[in-house]
Amino acid sequence: MRKSTRFNDRLTSAITRRDLIGRAASTAVSVVISQALLGCAASDATAASADTTGSSTTSPSCVLTAALTEGPYFVDEKLNRSDIRTDPVTGTVSPGVPLQLTFNVSRYQSNACTALTGAYLDVWHCDAGGVYSDVSGTGSGHKFLRGYQITDANGQVVFETIYPGWYQGRAVHIHFKLRLFAGSTKTYEFTSQFFMAESLTDTVHALSPYSVKGKRDTLNANDGIYNSLTTAQKAALTLQATSVSGGYAGVINLDVNVG
Repeated sequence: MRKSTRFNDRLTSAITRRDLIGRAASTAVSVVISQALLGCAASDATAASADTTGSSTTSPSCVLTAALTEGPYFVDEKLNRSDIRTDPVTGTVSPGVPLQLTFNVSRYQSNACTALTGAYLDVWHCDAGGVYSDVSGTGSGHKFLRGYQITDANGQVVFETIYPGWYQGRAVHIHFKLRLFAGSTKTYEFTSQFFMAESLTDTVHALSPYSVKGKRDTLNANDGIYNSLTTAQKAALTLQATSVSGGYAGVINLDVNVG
């Protein structure tokens, strides 16, 4: 299947870093990472104060969000790519509703945010049927819906993927891992996951191929990992995707306190 360049190019050109930051409060999950993630509206970035010990900030626009478990399904495939839908083993594209994820990564320092270049960002999630690649079961030996990118001069990476399905005992979610390296030595790592709005999941999962699996057995409200978060943290890690022609688009701003 040929990659939908029209969908990707139109979104990428339409979504500028300035536009994304300006809409952060309504369309993005905005987070600052120290020992955990600190979500904040970019308009208040110069006034926010981050505590590198992970304690709460006094800024009313910021939310301290704990790191979430990596889970059993991370595989360091070292697949540097934007479109993670394709299985490089077979060339097959995972079927599902297109979802474009734009990550803006910044270094939070001295009450200001600047683009962080050269950061490794991995994303991985299950397919429309709830299957992860390269682990036991039908996904074993495959590498679909996995990949990483290195942030560019603007601290940005864009992934083209599909809306995730579900599997028993978990709400619908997507994993991500941020790493920094000095040569071959890892100097920083943060792992978390974000969740999807239930109303949107209802809409998407009513479509093929999601509908074949039936209605999911776990909502956000019943998910143990989701419920380990405070109310404010839940809001910060629940993606509000925007409808676009042919699919959905979501934005995550990661402002990283790495010293």
